[in-house]
Amino acid sequence: MWADQSAMHRFDELDMRLLYELAKDSSVSVPSLSKKLNINSSVLYSRIKRLVRKKLIKRFTIVIDDSLLGIDVKASVGINRDPKFKESIHQKLMETPEVASISEVTGRFDMMIRVLARNLESLHSVVIDKIGKIEGIQNTETFVELQKTDKDPVYPGGA
Repeated sequence: MWADQSAMHRFDELDMRLLYELAKDSSVSVPSLSKKLNINSSVLYSRIKRLVRKKLIKRFTIVIDDSLLGIDVKASVGINRDPKFKESIHQKLMETPEVASISEVTGRFDMMIRVLARNLESLHSVVIDKIGKIEGIQNTETFVELQKTDKDPVYPGGA
């Protein structure tokens, strides 16, 4: 499951514990984290900078409660496409505001996209009127999310 250690940068147990804590809450202050991990603040500052510099930490971000923005329906949509239209389909999906992510996949679909919508009617409209009419899309299958449970990330050496 994990990449070959010889092919990647070496990260020790402190790095893994730090990643675990930051992945749970990247807004935590370094002094608070220092107390929790029982590590000097200046050591943590330099570790975080090193992890960013080595590109293991790509960015610090937030988690938004979509329901407070009126987004009550989330779905995954499997798409089969004509390979000749791969780039133009990708571009059109990137221009569709309701599309939250695009993944090239193996299996029965060529790609999976994540769609955010206000309600089932607007999801239907997005899938049929926007996505389904993109030239080169052969068929779609929509999977409406009923419930989602996020797990804390698991890294070797994490808590």
